[in-house]
Amino acid sequence: MSQINLSTGGLPETILDREPDDALAALAAAVSASEADRRDQVSSVVARWPRFLDGWATLGDLARDDVEAYAAYRVGYHRGLDRLRQNGWRGSGYVRWAHDENQGFLKALDGLRRAAEAIGETDEMDRCKVFLAQLDPEWPGRT
Repeated sequence: MSQINLSTGGLPETILDREPDDALAALAAAVSASEADRRDQVSSVVARWPRFLDGWATLGDLARDDVEAYAAYRVGYHRGLDRLRQNGWRGSGYVRWAHDENQGFLKALDGLRRAAEAIGETDEMDRCKVFLAQLDPEWPGRT
């Protein structure tokens, strides 16, 4: 189960539960595959562990075009919202990059921001940018 902590600022901080070790190992192996096989292997990992947020973010990174990237990141983002809620997040508070467990969700959200920008979805791009800043004001990937 995840941790929910009160920060010194009073807002709760959510740390997602760790991904399964076998999923992490499978993703590492898939990412190490040849460039020709990498995307298909990551896709297989996501099919086996559909709640694996870093898997979805990585699939978005390996997408063949902006629309495919948008779709993968969006699934990762929505799966991430589901997992955050299951772990006690109530729609506000911090989800910080400093915790490895949160990075898959934040990668998917930032990927969605970038993909939305690429396809001209500026409203969604702006919402993602604001959401990232709210979740982690010190996030290293902030734009």
